[in-house]
Amino acid sequence: MKNRKSILRIVTVGLLAALVFAGNYLSFPIPVAVGNVTRIHLGNVLCLLAGFVAGPVGGGLAAGIGGGLYDMMNPAYIADAPFTFAFKFLLAFVCGLVAHRGKLSGGVPRLEEPNVPRYIAAGVLGSLTYIVLYIGKNFIETLLLGNAPEVAALAQTTRLLTSTVNAVLAVVLSVPLSIALYKALKSSKVLSE
Repeated sequence: MKNRKSILRIVTVGLLAALVFAGNYLSFPIPVAVGNVTRIHLGNVLCLLAGFVAGPVGGGLAAGIGGGLYDMMNPAYIADAPFTFAFKFLLAFVCGLVAHRGKLSGGVPRLEEPNVPRYIAAGVLGSLTYIVLYIGKNFIETLLLGNAPEVAALAQTTRLLTSTVNAVLAVVLSVPLSIALYKALKSSKVLSE
């Protein structure tokens, strides 16, 4: 029984990482004044879903691995892959931590019935964590390129706008998806002891 649970956790993290990776390809690039392009994409939807389904640690690993691999496969983002791994990990970790009431071991194979208000709060807090890290990193990079602080701050407006759109999409789509996935897993008896 213990091996079955371990295998289920590993498979869940792998599948969610693959979904995060694929979700990043569903995107619309948006040019920015300084630095790399930014994008509106569905990757963060799946990062939050990973936190809801696999808990803080498993969801964080799935989000970090999927997002980091996407960056490693794209020449425009390859240098950002370590940051993406860390930031996406923390996005799903915070989401999973709030969704599973502070339990690090939450998620598969002991998935609890979703609590919608808590899941919305978890999605918002996870998304805010990511936005602060992402905008902060890009602000510092823009400063390191020799730009004045005012220019660096102004250069982040497009990123902040797209990150906010990504965050809203992520919360609005991931909460109902997690509820539907919970119902499917429950009815299929995958999570039965």
